[in-house]
Amino acid sequence: MTDTVERVNLLEKALTKLAYAQFNLHIEIDRLILEGQASRERSEREMTEFKAEMQASRERSEREMTEFKAEMQASRDRSEREMAEFKAEMADFKDEMRADRREMNKRWGEIANRLGTIVEDIVLPNIPRIAREHFGADELEFIGARIRKRHPAMPDRIREFDVAAAWPGAVLFNETKGGAMRPEYLTHFAAFVKSSDFFGFFPEYAGWRLIPVFSALALAESDVRYLTREGVYALTMGDETMEIVNLAEVGQPRQG
Repeated sequence: MTDTVERVNLLEKALTKLAYAQFNLHIEIDRLILEGQASRERSEREMTEFKAEMQASRERSEREMTEFKAEMQASRDRSEREMAEFKAEMADFKDEMRADRREMNKRWGEIANRLGTIVEDIVLPNIPRIAREHFGADELEFIGARIRKRHPAMPDRIREFDVAAAWPGAVLFNETKGGAMRPEYLTHFAAFVKSSDFFGFFPEYAGWRLIPVFSALALAESDVRYLTREGVYALTMGDETMEIVNLAEVGQPRQG
């Protein structure tokens, strides 16, 4: 009896231990299941967060790229606008420069013309005195300044004569230049005098003595020598007034 009781007790203890072991096993299994579920959920959450971060990063990159492209486009537009404005400003500047140059050329022309007129105004009052003192003109029949004449035989030819003065048997023809002297001024005048074309414009004086005078406020010695060789009187500023500086060298005026 005692053995039976002990066996029963041992069996009960063994069953109790087994039940406790099974209980612990179920608890461990449940724990593992819960941990696995939690790990999976954590992994899924981390994956979701990772995907969300990746999506946010991609969206941020796309946004930044869009902003960068917009900035680049704005910069290009601004550069094109600034270039267009610069070109417009340069065009306006060039137009202003051309206008200023035209205005300056006009003013220089006016100054040059005025200078020529001033010299002519200085020369003109001296012509009667020179005609009287050096060429025997008692009284002038005619004197004119800036005479614009059309050639009687060739109406298409028009010439301006700075000064012409006439008295019986003689006519004085003066050309005046102001400003810088150019060699062609002298050569053209000398050639015109030699051609006797003066009497073509003034046929009423044909056969009279022609007295050619070239005037300037200042004449170089070489200019005076050239005029002398060509038989032209050189009238320039002396100590007090205009004087012929090669009177003796040229001698008597020519006949027309």
